[in-house]
Amino acid sequence: MSPVARFVRRLLYGRPIVVVSGLPRSGTSLLMQMLQAGGLEILTDAHRAPDDHNPKGYLELEAVKDLDKGVQPAWLPGARGKAVKVVSPLLRGLPDGYDYRVILVQRHLDEVIASQNRMLADRGAPQAEAQNERTKALYLGHHEATLQLLHASRYFTTLLVDYHQTLARPEDTARRINRFLGGRLDERRMAAAADPALWRHRSRAAI
Repeated sequence: MSPVARFVRRLLYGRPIVVVSGLPRSGTSLLMQMLQAGGLEILTDAHRAPDDHNPKGYLELEAVKDLDKGVQPAWLPGARGKAVKVVSPLLRGLPDGYDYRVILVQRHLDEVIASQNRMLADRGAPQAEAQNERTKALYLGHHEATLQLLHASRYFTTLLVDYHQTLARPEDTARRINRFLGGRLDERRMAAAADPALWRHRSRAAI
């Protein structure tokens, strides 16, 4: 986005809201950790504590879960100039009239499903492996619908980020994100926040 376009959007909508999005277990917490390390204020209430599945924290805002209820979110005006995590099924609940800079995290779906299944199993509600292919097909359709939504609305500006490339070359992802957000973040600290040791469900499959 050119400096002129940024200036015009600032006049129209106020300071941008950075939205980190993707499927649950796709790496959204990692991106929130990188943004926080880079110096961007994040919107979180620490309602969901760190655990074995996400030892560095989820960095979520509990009120975001109400986006599918069709009411104006009271927290949204205060999110200008900050980053907030919104899983992709809830993106449709974001109202018009704001400048959303969406960082959409993509991860191999086999890994997403494996991570989700592990979390369900630890909670005592294991998912049968026979459902994996059906879940994968649903997620593929959802991913395409999400891309269409983001491209169709003038309120969304989107950067696609690959989870695996972020862990393999965090400096590249930090540079891309910093450029996308205006160039004021600490790229070195962002890159240092990406911990490859947390990549525990690996697959060679494409999204």
